Amino acid sequence: MKAMMAGLLTLLVINTEMAAAQKKSGDADLTHFPKGSTPREIGKRVADRFVATPHPNFGKPAPPKQITYPEVCAWYGALTFARESGDKALAGSLVQRFEPFFSTEASLVPKADHVDHTVFGAVPLELYMQTKDKRYLDMGKTIADKQWGTPEGPHVKPESQGYKDRGLTWQTRMWIDDMFMITAVQSQAYRATGDKAYINRAAQEMVVYLDSLQQPNGLFYHAPDVPYFWGRGDGWMAAGMSELLRSLPKDNPDRERIMKGYKTMMASLLKYQAPDGMWRQLIDDPEAWPETSATGMFTFAMITGVKNGWLDAATYGPAARKAWLALVKYIDENADVREVCEGTNKKNNRQYYLDRGRITGDMHGQAPVLWCATALLRK
Repeated sequence: MKAMMAGLLTLLVINTEMAAAQKKSGDADLTHFPKGSTPREIGKRVADRFVATPHPNFGKPAPPKQITYPEVCAWYGALTFARESGDKALAGSLVQRFEPFFSTEASLVPKADHVDHTVFGAVPLELYMQTKDKRYLDMGKTIADKQWGTPEGPHVKPESQGYKDRGLTWQTRMWIDDMFMITAVQSQAYRATGDKAYINRAAQEMVVYLDSLQQPNGLFYHAPDVPYFWGRGDGWMAAGMSELLRSLPKDNPDRERIMKGYKTMMASLLKYQAPDGMWRQLIDDPEAWPETSATGMFTFAMITGVKNGWLDAATYGPAARKAWLALVKYIDENADVREVCEGTNKKNNRQYYLDRGRITGDMHGQAPVLWCATALLRK
């Protein structure tokens, strides 16, 4: 009898341990999601919404004088989602949206004279990789090259030439936003051409920003004189490092430094994730509201890290899954993402950040959802 009881007890322990292991494995699953929240369903809804949306102008009713960077980010996300999901019809619609830039809407193509304008090049470079139409390559490569060319245009500053003399882009500003805007177009130029010069200079730029701006806890102040960890600002850094590391050759001398900065940031973000899976408008402020654009960017960074083996899947997989499932709850019936922080300049005032407007359907929020859907579909 004692032997039987001992056997049953052992079996109970084994079954309990197996159930716990299965639950833990399920919590870290980045492949299977409940119906209505799968990356294919969500990505398709948000991408179709993008196709149907006129060129936005930072929430203003008037049409833009040039394509704005939030639209570029969403366009890039829609294109990568179309590729990973194999949706040729969607890809065709995104090509059609771009075609007028070669004729009737040529004036909307931004001049490559500022990081927020130059990031536009990521879109034609993606189109080239998907279609092999050389028009896209010529446009995108020209834009990427001008970022490391001669300082010109209204945004040139006294320090611009000094940055160029150091081997950096003359468009350097030391704003954390730059580390997506610069790395996105330069990484895309490398992917499209195979020329390591593009990815190498993006890596060099990233190291300078990390060494200058990253705080000991791995996060980034909105500005050196504004000691607040604003969500979307840090999101640009997280997404930028992820995009760069995804293609940075393993023998690049800057890879180790960038990976250290990335992992330090991810470990800190793990600590500040709210119980519901979201991150907040001010990352470390428990009274700040859950904000979707930052959450999307951090989720993309974690998914990418887990998928590439940079992050421990058992630790970061559950955080990424929880964040994705939380994020999709903020998408309304029109496929518009809610609770997106409006465009925000720096200000050394906590209340300023807490009081920022919360927008629905802004491209700052639509884009990261598309990045996440793409990242979840990548093998």
